[in-house]
Amino acid sequence: MRKTIITVLAAALALAGCGGGDSDTLRVGTLGDAPPNIYVENGNYTGFDNELLKAIAAKQNLKVEFSATEFSSLLGQVANGQFDIGSSAIAQTDERKKNVDFSAPYNFEVMSIQTKEGSPVTDEASLAGKRIAVIQGTVGDRWLTTTVPAAQAVRFPDYAAALGALKSGSVEGYILDLTIAEKNVAANPDVKLKVTKSFTTDVPHGFAVRKGNGELLGKLNAGLEQVIADGTWARLHQQFLPSAPVDPRFQGKS
Repeated sequence: MRKTIITVLAAALALAGCGGGDSDTLRVGTLGDAPPNIYVENGNYTGFDNELLKAIAAKQNLKVEFSATEFSSLLGQVANGQFDIGSSAIAQTDERKKNVDFSAPYNFEVMSIQTKEGSPVTDEASLAGKRIAVIQGTVGDRWLTTTVPAAQAVRFPDYAAALGALKSGSVEGYILDLTIAEKNVAANPDVKLKVTKSFTTDVPHGFAVRKGNGELLGKLNAGLEQVIADGTWARLHQQFLPSAPVDPRFQGKS
């Protein structure tokens, strides 16, 4: 009887330690619909952020496994241990730092206002009184509600839903990352989308980990230094984000 109890407990602990998978594999929560930063192509999770994380993991002899989730749920899922890492162009805000820890910055937020051609929305002043799409819990959401409180923020759980609302005309504008907005324009020529304004922020992007997980954070930061130094960061940035500005701090070897 004692042997049976010990065996059952050991099995339960093994499952708890690995989340039902390989205990050496880090579980990464990401999005599947936000190119060029994070998206799925031919069944593979890719994009600038995810390819950068893969490169960091390779430098540190770590294995990663990606799963899709909604941005509004991601940080909570990292905080409760469902995911070891959150990878989703996550802006490091003071509010978010209360719930998760972040890696060193690997990019900075560049936001935009996107509309359909012919829209009266052209800049911040023209957002007042309009229905404007944002992704719930993002920097775009916070920016709109603090910068233009007279705008009507229409919150969506993911990028695809927000884009659908803009295309259908149920919202008159959309606040989102510039690179994703540019991708929307290229991918939907029949809808005649445009970026009416873009602006660089000082808000850094980082990979999220559970608070107190200093060991994992240290490996991510060490790997990030390596991929910046050997030019991997610059190569991936040119591949996925060719029109976005490059901060000098990320320029390694040519």
